[in-house]
Amino acid sequence: MPKLLNKKLLVVASCLSLAGASAAFAAPEDVLKTAMQTQQSTQRSSAQSQTRVDQISEETQQLLTEYLTVVQQTDRLKVYNQQLEKLIRDQEEEKLSIRQQLSEVEVVEKEILPFMIRMVDNLEQFVRLDVPFLLDERRNRVADLKDMMDKANVTVSEKYRRVMEAYQIETDYGRTIEAYRGLLGEGDNARNVDFLRVGRVLLAYQTIDREETGFWNPQTRQWEPLPDSYRNSIDRALRIARKQAAPELLTLPVSAPERAR
Repeated sequence: MPKLLNKKLLVVASCLSLAGASAAFAAPEDVLKTAMQTQQSTQRSSAQSQTRVDQISEETQQLLTEYLTVVQQTDRLKVYNQQLEKLIRDQEEEKLSIRQQLSEVEVVEKEILPFMIRMVDNLEQFVRLDVPFLLDERRNRVADLKDMMDKANVTVSEKYRRVMEAYQIETDYGRTIEAYRGLLGEGDNARNVDFLRVGRVLLAYQTIDREETGFWNPQTRQWEPLPDSYRNSIDRALRIARKQAAPELLTLPVSAPERAR
């Protein structure tokens, strides 16, 4: 019996030894498999981490670009705002200057309007007392000025310009020679004649048929006939004024100047 028991124990020990040996041989494969799985898991984690790092890097670069853009825009806005502040200050100064000028203009208008009215009245009197040439044209010009002075929709500057223009026209009459056709006399006695104006020193006339020649006498303020000796001189002067003949020296009935009083 004891021997039989010993044999059974040996069998059991042998079986245990074989099982242990089998377990010892199987362990390295499991470890390798586990290591490979761990490596693969690590690689996947690394790839995911790299993808996330790339994504974060791209987002960071985009944010940096946006930041730099905002900084540039901010710098430009600062410069623009500084320029606007200068413009606003300049406009405020200009507004103050304009207000001051407007107040001065109101004062000037109060002073210049009566002055221009007197100028028009003086011009009207001057035309009435002057040598009677182009009377309708000159009287109408004065009437237009008087009508304009009462209009509120015409600026003071425009009124002043028109008044000065009328005075300039009257001044130019004294430096020019002119020939024109018009009526001499009034009513049934009116007749067409050729007028000759030499500045303001001579206003003469000649009938269309050249039968009668006369002049305006500033002393008597009347139209008076001229001797026939002036007929050819007046005729040539009319042609010179119309630019139909070359200028030449002529004998004309010019009144002697009066002593100023």
